[in-house]
Amino acid sequence: MKLDILAIGAHPDDVELSCSATLAKEISLGKKVGVLDLTRGELGTRGSAEIRTKEATDAANILGVSIRENLDFVDGFFTNDKKHQLEIIKIIRKYRPEIILCNAIDDRHIDHPKGSKLTSDACFLSGLRRVKTDLNGISQEAWRPKKVYHYIQWKNIEPDFVVDVTGFMDIKIASVIAYASQFYDPNSKEPVSPITSKNFIDSVLYRAQDLGRLIGVEHAEGYTVERPVAVNSLDNLI
Repeated sequence: MKLDILAIGAHPDDVELSCSATLAKEISLGKKVGVLDLTRGELGTRGSAEIRTKEATDAANILGVSIRENLDFVDGFFTNDKKHQLEIIKIIRKYRPEIILCNAIDDRHIDHPKGSKLTSDACFLSGLRRVKTDLNGISQEAWRPKKVYHYIQWKNIEPDFVVDVTGFMDIKIASVIAYASQFYDPNSKEPVSPITSKNFIDSVLYRAQDLGRLIGVEHAEGYTVERPVAVNSLDNLI
């Protein structure tokens, strides 16, 4: 299966929190979209790897993505080296996405910038024909996505561009709260973390509202880029 967009996150829920309204909008337009999680999020303060895996499946069903895979990298300790790069390259070559959405270039959690650079490097290397990979015993052809964009996570990084996601926030919020083990629950007996407050879960909505305010729409999601964003004409801008 060829994908139009592949969203990659260091942990299950990274994609949902950051770019899932964009994905839902693109799916509604007929695009084939997939999600790749690098780890199981096993170091999370609440829940477990098994619970997160089920929650990730539920969230994927809510979003309507075509595929979701997990590379089982070690949460907190994966590195940007040949071994990890090749595993991501195999997925890129398997699904041949035109666009990659990936972790924030700078963020509070150390896995986010690590995942960002690892994914970006893998995207470049995936286009080199002398980098050899095979999947299920079959040699893979080189493939480089046309665009790599970085979504925004904990830190309020100024976006290079924003996507109008008005009308898709209900799907986004539903996909986020599918991770019931991770976020605000006043009855939970598990330890408190920075993402378990009501303020954090509310921030998912108010960040989208604020970015939307800046461009004159109800809701938006923001991204940073590795190279200038090109448009065919000024009419492409809203």
